[in-house]
Amino acid sequence: METANSRVLPVHSESSEDLRAVVIRGEGLSLQDILLVARGGLPVQLSEDEDCLQKVADSRAFIERAVEMGEAIYGVTTLFGGMANVAVPREAAAALQNNLPLSHKTGTGAYLSDQDVRAAMLLRANALMRGASGVRMELIRRLCVFLNAKVTPRVHCHGSIGASGDLVPLAYIAGSICGLAPSFKVNYDGEEVDSLTALERLELPRLRLEAKEALAIMNGTSVMSGMAATCAADGLQMLATAIATHALFAQALRASEESFQPFIHLHKPHAGQMWVAAQMLALLKGSRLSRADAGSKRDRSPGELIQDRYSLRCLPQYLGPIVDGMMTIAGQIEVEANSATDNPLIDADAGIAYHCGNFLGQYIGVGMDQLRYHLGMMAKHLDVQIALLVAPEFNNGLPASLRGNPQSAINTGLKALQLTANSLMPRISYFGQSIADRFPTHAEQFNQNINSQGLGSAVLTRESLDTCHQYMAVSLIFAAQAVDLRTFQRFQHYDARETLSDTTRPLYEAVKRVVGVAPDRERPYIWDDADQALDEHIAALVKDIQTPGGEISQAVDPVQSSLFAYYA
Repeated sequence: METANSRVLPVHSESSEDLRAVVIRGEGLSLQDILLVARGGLPVQLSEDEDCLQKVADSRAFIERAVEMGEAIYGVTTLFGGMANVAVPREAAAALQNNLPLSHKTGTGAYLSDQDVRAAMLLRANALMRGASGVRMELIRRLCVFLNAKVTPRVHCHGSIGASGDLVPLAYIAGSICGLAPSFKVNYDGEEVDSLTALERLELPRLRLEAKEALAIMNGTSVMSGMAATCAADGLQMLATAIATHALFAQALRASEESFQPFIHLHKPHAGQMWVAAQMLALLKGSRLSRADAGSKRDRSPGELIQDRYSLRCLPQYLGPIVDGMMTIAGQIEVEANSATDNPLIDADAGIAYHCGNFLGQYIGVGMDQLRYHLGMMAKHLDVQIALLVAPEFNNGLPASLRGNPQSAINTGLKALQLTANSLMPRISYFGQSIADRFPTHAEQFNQNINSQGLGSAVLTRESLDTCHQYMAVSLIFAAQAVDLRTFQRFQHYDARETLSDTTRPLYEAVKRVVGVAPDRERPYIWDDADQALDEHIAALVKDIQTPGGEISQAVDPVQSSLFAYYA
């Protein structure tokens, strides 16, 4: 489908088709490429394209000539920000750059994960390879050496307001790869060592920064964008899992497929709504539990509603904006990942240094705010379905709280598990509040008087996702128990593999494998309350959800692949 964001998320990009290395050339990085390097440890290599390399060389030559001639260029022959009216003599141009990372070693809070720092390093190298930043190739190569050796700088999560890029976090990367001081630390094969020790082990010399280079590496959006990339990927994974879980819920509630028919959505053709409706039809096809009915042939028992409640009947209309929103965010992250985001930018052909504001990470700050909001809306929708499943008044004949053993006088089923769900869902919704609109207007002598809060928003998004993973694990337990019980109610046995659609059976089986409970015709997933510790099942599911290529991820991969293909 052709949309305004039709370049979003190719399943495979040119640089990663052979899965041997991701090529850095200043453009063309996809979300998948970023994940392959950040999480998969795939090596990187710099492009050998002559035009690409010449742009880098020409922009560097421009800076060297400008310094030699004493031209006034921000951050090269002047101080920074609100002090940009102070000239720096030619002989101090290099010292200015080597001082900059040390003066910005002011981070606080926990360390960012290695995967997020690796993503940031990849994006910084990619930005510098655009040939508009005025750095030596040696500096870009140093980033690649650290990536390929899997030596990762320690970077604090707080300190960036996302205005002049991620100055503070990127200072830690710059100081570490150059060995500016032993106070810069790295993760070296699981051991925290100082940057000088790391260089010694890598057999690399300390690297003295030259004019413009510290500003070029620090003055950009790469940390917030790298973290946003991993968050967006996890968000899309949660979206695919949520939709597949909704398909299990729909079968457990004996929902009608009528609400997903194409005729309806052709008359309200939002892209996300149409995809969700088509996906639900595909997920429910062949199910022996849901109702494939419409018009005068509706299959309903006496006393049943003629149509499903809103959370089922309006599912495409509700999830559609979430789908569209998440895909838009992913596309914006890809644009940011392939951009030059420092200041000034060098047009070597025209002989101009442009003073600009590409370092403002507003797309990332707003995008991460929106992603958290979408996660909260997604969790609330799942929570409504769970509420229907546990209430005999609304679940079309299932036991109260999805109790297993009907002969037990003491079982309460999943009553307490719903309390856990209810404790998690409000937290995810709370994280949906924005931070990008809460910037300080006085930052850095009123120079950075608008700021994106991009990294702060990404850090909050990671916290939201961690909670979302827990909530999804709880939802999957409800789904597996509910389809077992519906199977018994309809067919007098508990093995839902025989009644589920072909496309939802893999998710059901994955849940059972992860928690270590085999499908059984004689018993549902949970029979007696005391037979299992559900907190251990939740922990096992969370661990699997957070593992690339885990059982749950593989089971919902067709949904996610369908999403990427639809928007491409």
